[in-house]
Amino acid sequence: MLKQIRPNQLRLGMYIHGFEGSWMAHPFWRSRFVLEDHKDLQRVLSSGVAGVWIDTTLGDDLSPAHAGSNDAAAAVAVPASATTPVAAAPSSSQRQTPRALRDEMARAASICLAARDETERMFAEARMGRAIDTGVVRQMVEDISDSVLRNSNALISLARLKTADNYTYMHSVAVCALMVALGRQLDLSPEEIRAAGFAGLVHDIGKAAVPMEVLNKPGRLSDEEFAQVKDHPRLGWQMLRDSQVDDGAALDVCLHHHERMDGAGYPERLAGEGISLVARMGAVCDVYDAITSTRPYKAGWDPAESLSRMAKWTGGHFDARVFQAFVRSLGIYPVGSLVMLNSAKLAVVIDQSPSSLLKPVVKAFYSVRHEERIPPVEIDLSAPNCKVQILSREDPAHWAFHDLADIWSGGLSAAF
Repeated sequence: MLKQIRPNQLRLGMYIHGFEGSWMAHPFWRSRFVLEDHKDLQRVLSSGVAGVWIDTTLGDDLSPAHAGSNDAAAAVAVPASATTPVAAAPSSSQRQTPRALRDEMARAASICLAARDETERMFAEARMGRAIDTGVVRQMVEDISDSVLRNSNALISLARLKTADNYTYMHSVAVCALMVALGRQLDLSPEEIRAAGFAGLVHDIGKAAVPMEVLNKPGRLSDEEFAQVKDHPRLGWQMLRDSQVDDGAALDVCLHHHERMDGAGYPERLAGEGISLVARMGAVCDVYDAITSTRPYKAGWDPAESLSRMAKWTGGHFDARVFQAFVRSLGIYPVGSLVMLNSAKLAVVIDQSPSSLLKPVVKAFYSVRHEERIPPVEIDLSAPNCKVQILSREDPAHWAFHDLADIWSGGLSAAF
């Protein structure tokens, strides 16, 4: 029997079937699970959801004390086989309607942070030898995919704002989003795009078996430590198999995302056409997020500089067609890139233009001529009659700017 109750009527042991209210209000990626953790109970109570649907055939019912209280008037029961109008998720068309980056940013931040927390839990479960909850992972992929389809730059850019401490978890979220955007650019089917996103989210699960002190070591790894890290593709592949994951793309990307086109990769030294398309996608997405992220042993590279360096590795490391599609998915100057304008001003890229990879939307904030900050001005370089152009990409470290993320994210970077 499905029963709608108030959040304050929830008790451990109940089976949550869904949540009432806005789909973004509830704090979980899964809408159906047994409530077993006091922390999860507190998350529901503090989330502001209007109501909760429980299934009394799969979990506990209201206690006799609550059934006889005034609160019981809020409970509404319907047969479990009935269609219950739970407002936990919007329709597919609502979820994927294209939006401007500024409109998607806050929503993407919420999705990104929640995905980071769920990914951390997934890794914790894997470290304890427990099976991966593929239902939870697939729901995460759905929400990440929907955000990317609304505006690919929002979540992808925010996922780059990881700290050295949460790198492993945010890296998985970022690669998932990058795989979805790349799959779309390659004209993969919706099913193939979702499979690529799922593969991206679990591609590094083998790192759960690598000691944290090795993963976060600030100095050079010893030969033994490096061997441990290099073994994570095989370890992850085995973890997925042990969790009864039979998704071919996920298993393939997990095992082969460090293979190279010239055969110099690992663990099987595959080369060229011996590497599947989805594994080649994983290789590009994995490297891009790694080199643009700050790690314990290095600062992240500027996004535009990263693409420039990766272009030089194409052919040996990456598949050329896949890399070209990857650049189209991000733009020549990805969001967050620092550029010099022909107006003698420095600007940060805040969005892409659908009409030109070379003419993004930027926010000018510094006058080189006067050597001082100016009130930020947003400029769409692709607008008709716009005379402003990009002269060059710039190194943020050279200019000692430490707040670029605040400028392009509208202050959301503080949450990361």
